[in-house]
Amino acid sequence: LRVTYNVYLAVYAAAHALHSLLSCPSKSNNSSTCVSPKNIQPIELFQHLNSVNFTTPQGEMFYFQGADVPAKYDLVNWQKTPEGSLKLVVFGRVNGFDIHLNESAIQWNTGSSQVPVSVCSESCPPGTRMANRKGEPVCCFDCIPCAEGEISNKTGSLHCERCPSEFWSNVERTACIPPQLDFLSFNEALGITLTTAAVSGAMVTTAVFVVFLYYRHSPVVRANNSELSFLLLLSLKLCFLCSLVFIGRPSVWSCRLQQAAFGISFVLCVSCLLVKTIVVLAVFRSARPGAEALMKWFGPLQQRGSVCLFTCIQVIICATWLFLSPPVPKHDLGFQGSKVTLKCAMASVVGFSLVLGYIGLLACTCLLLAFLARKLPGNFNEAKLITFSMLIFCVVWVTFVPAYISSPGKYVVAVEIFAILASSYGLLLCIFAPKCFIILFRPQKNTKKHLMSR
Repeated sequence: LRVTYNVYLAVYAAAHALHSLLSCPSKSNNSSTCVSPKNIQPIELFQHLNSVNFTTPQGEMFYFQGADVPAKYDLVNWQKTPEGSLKLVVFGRVNGFDIHLNESAIQWNTGSSQVPVSVCSESCPPGTRMANRKGEPVCCFDCIPCAEGEISNKTGSLHCERCPSEFWSNVERTACIPPQLDFLSFNEALGITLTTAAVSGAMVTTAVFVVFLYYRHSPVVRANNSELSFLLLLSLKLCFLCSLVFIGRPSVWSCRLQQAAFGISFVLCVSCLLVKTIVVLAVFRSARPGAEALMKWFGPLQQRGSVCLFTCIQVIICATWLFLSPPVPKHDLGFQGSKVTLKCAMASVVGFSLVLGYIGLLACTCLLLAFLARKLPGNFNEAKLITFSMLIFCVVWVTFVPAYISSPGKYVVAVEIFAILASSYGLLLCIFAPKCFIILFRPQKNTKKHLMSR
């Protein structure tokens, strides 16, 4: 009965306005006259209508807001009955600025009370951004995951925000978190593999040392300068063990010890090979007429002195480098990611280059002399073995430089350890494997007669 009720309210409003008009309100202005019922002007009635304020018998307040009455509506929903007819169901009411809803009473065109989605795509969750589909309405879009280093922490984000330089995005791309420190540790698969290879190399070297020590009086051991052989085995063991210093969390002392141990161990090793090669050449040169005095310059004392001299030069280079500009632990932010690499940064590339360059100089000199002496007679001419071992050594360290420069993060350390182990195994197997095979499995060749047969 909305129309009837509105007419009812209109009549009551007019009645209240007339009652107010005919109640002589002008008496408050000391006027002695009242409005006559027979002389009522429309403008006067309109002015009194604006101030009408009464309560209906139903208990509702009635008044005007400007030229309108306060909005009062019933919110209705057309619903189908089981019989197929339509009915109106009131599910809310508007009273001025107040809205009261009963959403459970609403029935949508889908036949359920679940609110239908008004867009063709669901809202994008945090960690993604909205990307409109080409040629489709703006309500249709795809949810693109944020890239690494970017986040979105709101539903329906249009853009992903970049994390600060010292932070990185989490896996969900919803928050920026401090990155984890990453270094080659003993607990990961790569660290365990390299550690096993290094320890195995040191154990094999020890086993060869024991074999040579037990058969130290045999012709094969004595014919190839046993004193330098024992010193070479000791230096190879140091080479294997020094690779372990590169594994683990870098510290101030480990960074200094790494390169010093590596440089000194390999110079000691190559120095022994160089002196052994020089002795081989001197022995065969002294066999010529008039060259008997040549061996006086390459006696046992001179051999030990030469090895010490070559090694001391490397010690001086390492000491100067570590004193002036040593490597220090540093966070590598160059390769952005969820992990920041903690590595030993070379404060002076010149120092590292001098260490490698000196090793390379001795290795190339040894390779050249061994190559010249490879065709000298003798069943156990070590020059051939030294030539093969130094070829492997040089190839490993020539390929090491570009691999070291191009490797990212902690794999720089892994490349250097691999080069150390590969060159150490190459020297150990090329020089000592044939001799151990003869000593253990071909004892008939381990005789002075066999050695002197050529």
